[in-house]
Amino acid sequence: MDYLAMNELGLADQHGSFRGRMGRKRTCYDETGGYKSKNLHAERRRREKLSNRLLTLRALVPIITNMNKGTIIEDAITYIQELKRNVEALTDMLQEMEASSSEEETKTRVSEIDASEEMKQCGIKEDVQVSNIDGDKLWIKIILEKKRGGFGRLMEKMACFGLELIDSNVTTSKGAMLVTACVEGAFGDNLTVQQTKELLTQIIKGI
Repeated sequence: MDYLAMNELGLADQHGSFRGRMGRKRTCYDETGGYKSKNLHAERRRREKLSNRLLTLRALVPIITNMNKGTIIEDAITYIQELKRNVEALTDMLQEMEASSSEEETKTRVSEIDASEEMKQCGIKEDVQVSNIDGDKLWIKIILEKKRGGFGRLMEKMACFGLELIDSNVTTSKGAMLVTACVEGAFGDNLTVQQTKELLTQIIKGI
């Protein structure tokens, strides 16, 4: 086939060379192959990223029944649902505890208010009396408002200030608490009547 005929068929380029079908197919194949190669690399990266995320998920879920992807996801869903139920149960429990605590605090305040009013109605006032009975020992008599945990706080503060109770008696009546006891210095200190009275007066004001 001469050049003129080839030119009419469009198989000759401007330089007179021939473009065979094999050459055209090879160019098309090369371009398509490069596109497919990019897709393969992207797909491989996507799969690796998904695999890494599944491994992370598997490490967070304590119980995995099977190692395939579907089972890992199902076990993770089950675990998350269990955690959600636990959170809801703990939230309900906390709310109940807070409500109970608030109610108890309200009752305590009402009781303390009632005790204070009862003391006033009966003409009872807070008072501290101290006298020397034997050597370094002192006898004390304390009248204070009856409060929940009041005696425990009184003992704690007295111990902090170095007052050791040898014998004590506690009675409550008409909204008041009466404490009588023998005390001495916890570290062998000599206690004076006036200093001890001032100290005990300061203590009961802070209770």
